[in-house]
Amino acid sequence: MARLKGAVCRTCRVEGAKLFLKGDRCYSTKCSFSKREYGPGMHGAKKKRQRPSNYRVQLREKQKVRKSYGIMEKQFRKYYDKASAMGGVTGTNMLQLLESRLDNLVYKLGFAQSRAQARQMVNHGHILVAGKKLSIASCHIKIGVEVAVSEKSPYFKAAKELIVVAGSRGAIPEWTTVDGEKVIGSLTALPTRVQMPQDIQENLIVEYYSR
Repeated sequence: MARLKGAVCRTCRVEGAKLFLKGDRCYSTKCSFSKREYGPGMHGAKKKRQRPSNYRVQLREKQKVRKSYGIMEKQFRKYYDKASAMGGVTGTNMLQLLESRLDNLVYKLGFAQSRAQARQMVNHGHILVAGKKLSIASCHIKIGVEVAVSEKSPYFKAAKELIVVAGSRGAIPEWTTVDGEKVIGSLTALPTRVQMPQDIQENLIVEYYSR
């Protein structure tokens, strides 16, 4: 499976936004982006004089969202194509598709510290969907289908603790339900636009791909 490579904290600085790619570190004083909210490299801290073009703004937004969800370009484009064929608002459709991915749901339910860890848990067979092991991170989960960490998994105990931490931060979305003791959760409804990340400007991504 293809994966994003490179320094994770540098990715946040390149995109100019905290993407929460390293779990607890992103909430601590060790977060590199919080320390240096400017681009990497020797010229990163210098003020840019030129106004970025519309193309650059659209590209950077697309890259920010793609890297945040840990998806390669070819697959991300497929999400846009599927969303545009669904009817309704293309940008909202695309975000709903991304949010209902198995690896994202494992992360949002609080079972993992980051999407990267959630993807690893899925790939290594630690996640059960409707009581059966499923190792496809990109699988879309339907409303009401239970997602759980296997009781035999070494992640089970840690996931219990992570759910508590995520709940205290208010990080578990209202469109999901979680049983912290059994480490089971599910999607109760597709999130509305106001329930999804507000720092995403999906209209820029739509403009980028519809050029």
